[in-house]
Amino acid sequence: MEKVWLKHYPPGVPALIDVDAFPSLVALLEESFSKYRDRTACKFMGKSITFGEIDRWSRDFAAYLQAQGFVKGDRIALMMPNVPQYPVAVAGVLRAGCVVVNVNPLYTARELEHQLKDSGATGVVVVENFAITLQKVLPAVPIKRVIVTALGDLLGPPKSWVVNYVVRHVKKLVPEFELPDAVRFNAALSAGRNQTLRSMPIGPDDIAVLQYTGGTTGISKGAVLLHRNLVANILQSEAWYGPVLRKIPPGEPLVTVCALPMYHIFGFTFNMMLGLRLGGCCLLIVNPRDLPAMFKELSRERFHSFPSVSTLFKAMASHSDFGLVDWSHLTVSIGGGMAVQSATAQLWLEKTGCPIIEGYGLSETSPIASCNPSDNTSFNGTIGLPLPNTEMKLVDDAGEEVAPGSPGEIAIRGPQVMAGYWQRPDETAKVMTPDGYFRSGDIGTIDERGYFKIVDRKKDMILVNGFNVYPNEVEDVVSQIPGVAECGAVGVPDEKAGEVVKLVIVRGNAQLDEGAVRAHCEAMLAGYKRPRVIEFRSELPKTNVGKILRRALRDGS
Repeated sequence: MEKVWLKHYPPGVPALIDVDAFPSLVALLEESFSKYRDRTACKFMGKSITFGEIDRWSRDFAAYLQAQGFVKGDRIALMMPNVPQYPVAVAGVLRAGCVVVNVNPLYTARELEHQLKDSGATGVVVVENFAITLQKVLPAVPIKRVIVTALGDLLGPPKSWVVNYVVRHVKKLVPEFELPDAVRFNAALSAGRNQTLRSMPIGPDDIAVLQYTGGTTGISKGAVLLHRNLVANILQSEAWYGPVLRKIPPGEPLVTVCALPMYHIFGFTFNMMLGLRLGGCCLLIVNPRDLPAMFKELSRERFHSFPSVSTLFKAMASHSDFGLVDWSHLTVSIGGGMAVQSATAQLWLEKTGCPIIEGYGLSETSPIASCNPSDNTSFNGTIGLPLPNTEMKLVDDAGEEVAPGSPGEIAIRGPQVMAGYWQRPDETAKVMTPDGYFRSGDIGTIDERGYFKIVDRKKDMILVNGFNVYPNEVEDVVSQIPGVAECGAVGVPDEKAGEVVKLVIVRGNAQLDEGAVRAHCEAMLAGYKRPRVIEFRSELPKTNVGKILRRALRDGS
C-alpha cells in the first residue's frame, strides 16, 4: 500500500526516525535523569519532585530488589494510582532487570488473582488503600515479597505525616488489612541505599512491561512489550509532538496534566515516559473522578498538554468549577482510549480554545499507532495518520487488503507492535499476520490523504437484518441531543431482525424523554440504525479509564 499519509505530515515531522537510538528504556531514562537533574519531573499535592530524586530513589529501589533475590526477567506487579512512587518503582524495577506488570488498583479480588497468577509475578508494590484486595488473594498467587506504600510517603515530613493521617483516619480511605510480612516502601528505599546496584545487561529484545488488555471483550491477556517497543513509541511520540513543543516559550518545560492512570498504557507511555523523555513535568492527579479536587489542583498550575478520554473531557467541560482553571496556556489536548464524540470536541473547543487532537492505539501497540497532526486547529473525527516508522492497512476476514473505499479491519505494523501475548501463542496467532501486522479488531476506513477513521470495534458491530450498525455512529448522533449527558449503544437479540439497537442514556436534563430521542434518531439515522430499546440510567458502566463497557450494557448490568 502506498504510504499516502507521508505527504500530509506536519512540517518538520520525519517519515522515519531512529527507533534504535537507545538499547533499552533504562538507557533512555538514565539520559533524562542526567540531563534534567534539577528540573521538576512531577508534582503531587503541591510537592515538586525532581529528576534527580527519581534517579536516586529508583536506584535505591532497584538495589533493594536485587538484594531481595529478584533476578533478570522476574515480574513485579505495580498496583498504584498516580502517585510519585509509581515512576520511582517503574524505573527501579527496570533498572534491576525485572519486568513491570501494571495492575489496576481498582481490580476486584477475582481480577487481581487472575493477573498475578497469569503473569507469575513474585513481587508487588501496592498502595495501602487497596491492600485488603491483595490480602484476599495472597494465598493463591505466587507473590513472595509485598511492598506497601501510603499516598503521602514521598512528600517529606511533615506533609507526608499529615497526608497519611488524613487519608487513614479522617477520610477513612484505608480499610484494615493484614500483610504481616510486608515491607514499607520508604523502608525498602532506605535498605537499598546501603546496597550496591549491579548493572544489568538489558537489550532491546528483553521484556520491559506486561500490559494487560482491558478485558472488555473477553479474558484479560498480557501484551508483551519489549524495551524496543516502548523506546520506539516514546521516540515516535516525541517526533509527532514537535509542532507542539515549538509553540511553548523557549526554556519553558512542557507541563502535562496526568489525569490518565499511569498503569494504563496511554498514561504510561504518553504521560509518564514521554514527559520524562522531554524533561517535562507531570501534574499527578490521583483521582480524576473527583472533579472539584482536580480543578482545585489545576487552578494553581500552568500547563500545556492534556491527554485524556472523551468522557473526562465532557465531564470537565460541563462542570461548574471549570472556570476556576486558567486554560490559556493549554497548547494541545490529546484524545485517545475511546472514540471522541464530535459534540464533546465542540464543547471543549468552545470552553478552552484548544481543539482535541484524536489519536489511536492499543495496549498491543505500546500504545500509539496513529494520531492527527498536533498542530491541527479543529476536530475532524478521524484517528489521523500513522506515526513515523508505522504502516497501517485495512484487511478483510481472510487478511487480504480490502478494495479502496471499503471498510476493513485496521492492521498495524511497526516497531511499537508487541512481541505477542504472554504465554498465549494461540491468541497471538489469531491477531498477528505472517508478515508482521497486528490485527486490531477495529473496523476503519481511509481517505485519499491517508487519514484513518474508526467505524467501530469488530466485536461491537450490530447486525440488523444483514446490515451493519456501528455503535459509535449511533452514540455520536444521540450525544448531540440537548440533555444527553452520556449514552451507549449495543446490539440485543431480536427474533425478527437478528439483533436490534439498544440505547442507554444518562440524562443531563430531567426533561429529556424518550419521544425527543426517537424524533432526533428518526431525523438523523436510517431506520435499521435507530434504537429499538431505550433505557435511562443514572450512570453507565465503565472501565477505570472511562471506556463504556458495552458488554455490561448488553448483559443488562
